[in-house]
Amino acid sequence: MDELGLFPLGLVLLPTERVPLHIFEPRYQELIGESLEQGMPFGIVYADDAGLREVGTLATVSDVTERFEDGRSNIIVEGGERFRLLELTSGRPFVTASVEPFADQDDPADGADIDRALALFSRLAELTESDVVAPERDTPELSFSIAGRFELSAELKQELLAESSERVRLVRLCELLAIAAEAVQRQREVATRAQSNGKVHPPS
Repeated sequence: MDELGLFPLGLVLLPTERVPLHIFEPRYQELIGESLEQGMPFGIVYADDAGLREVGTLATVSDVTERFEDGRSNIIVEGGERFRLLELTSGRPFVTASVEPFADQDDPADGADIDRALALFSRLAELTESDVVAPERDTPELSFSIAGRFELSAELKQELLAESSERVRLVRLCELLAIAAEAVQRQREVATRAQSNGKVHPPS
């Protein structure tokens, strides 16, 4: 992997995750156009006031849902392999950089953590009354497949993205899902109390 066109965004794309994007800036219209024409991925990297993050995700356009006469478009992108940003380069209207592959180390998740992650997934889906489908137990990089099905902050998703151990990543994801499930449960309890007697007694 040599030079890669980048799309800096205020979001994080996880491997296997699919997200919608609205392409309106001419330079990124050019980037997406080249990606579609050449059948090549581009890079999505999280960017905020602190700048570009070091680890990003290769993205491919899986669907163009709408095209506008002025060149804008609505697309769906899917996350692929991760990369590490080495050095920004120049010469194109859009951001480019020299990158290298970023892969997991040989540190698979424990079976008990896999079971716990899937159980928390099911509990959270039930609490939120969501019809999201759980991934299979033997899904490669299960942590990404689970995380991509829930709304997590960009900072937390970047933390997962930059972790090279599936074992560590899944343990961390279990922590996040447990916190989210507890928060939803408390919200439901508060709502139930409010409906029953008109008074809200937040849990201590």
